Amino acid sequence: MERRRIGAGALTVGAVGLGCMPMSWAYSRSRQRGDASLRTVHRALDLGSSLLDTADMYGPFTNELLLGRVLKERREDAFVSTKVGLLVGEQHIVANGRPGYVKRACDASLRRLQTDVIDLYQLHCADPEVPVEETWGAMAELVRAGKVRALGLCAVGARGGRRSGIRLHDTTLRQLQRVQQVFPVSAVQAELSVWSPEALDALLPWCEARGVGFLAAMPLGSGFLTGTLTPGEGFEPDDVRARHPRFTAEMMAANQPIVAGLRRIARRHGGDVTPAQVALAWVLAQGRHVIALPGTKREGWATQNAAAAGLRLTEHDVAEVSQLPSARGSWD
Repeated sequence: MERRRIGAGALTVGAVGLGCMPMSWAYSRSRQRGDASLRTVHRALDLGSSLLDTADMYGPFTNELLLGRVLKERREDAFVSTKVGLLVGEQHIVANGRPGYVKRACDASLRRLQTDVIDLYQLHCADPEVPVEETWGAMAELVRAGKVRALGLCAVGARGGRRSGIRLHDTTLRQLQRVQQVFPVSAVQAELSVWSPEALDALLPWCEARGVGFLAAMPLGSGFLTGTLTPGEGFEPDDVRARHPRFTAEMMAANQPIVAGLRRIARRHGGDVTPAQVALAWVLAQGRHVIALPGTKREGWATQNAAAAGLRLTEHDVAEVSQLPSARGSWD
């Protein structure tokens, strides 16, 4: 698989990584199977999808524990990315960016992951009670201590920005400017897909201009862009899509032209190419600093996703994607 650079250093990863969250968090809990997820991680590594993206809050903690079982055997094959800054309670999630907590959380993640170093440590969410520079400074100390190789920041405020009219990533860009003064940012993770292209406006150019890697989260639109979801079929109560304004039966039906367009492009590239692979190839075409992070818990999807790294869209294909209808949600 083609490899791409994370930040200005010598860290490189496969162009398509593996988002591990669905294996233990947020999507259809009844379909989560530990052994199947382990096979999926091994398959992804076999195919060159070396970036494994997790967080201590996924589970919580169980996602890191699952990856630790793989890393114990295959640490050299993997680029490990985990996150800090969010605590999961019984019915709520809160931010914690206190320096002491960050250091303790890193040590706990290292134990669960069964490794002595985290390749990319990401700030999941800034704590409004703690200056982000203090949190980032504690993370930088972990780099100097040899526990972490590089630092990343996750984008914030996406949904609220849509409703209020504020530019989508203004808050993230301000945070990036602040933390960059403390210690270099190697990667930014944010949603980017055919139906959520907002990062193209300012966030992606910011990263490109500074040699910062861009980790494209939800590049398949939480599964919608695969064309395998049926409008009205419904989701389990614990599935985040059950409360997502684009996943009502009405909006899923209204957004079908997007999938139809991806399917049309896929047919031009051969009978084995899927809409999902076109969607991933479009994400990768946005810049050499972009790494796609499709999430899955199934071996078959991981195999299909990895193959998208070899799909080269033409200029006509990319232009056709840009002409597809904008995605609609229940707030529209």
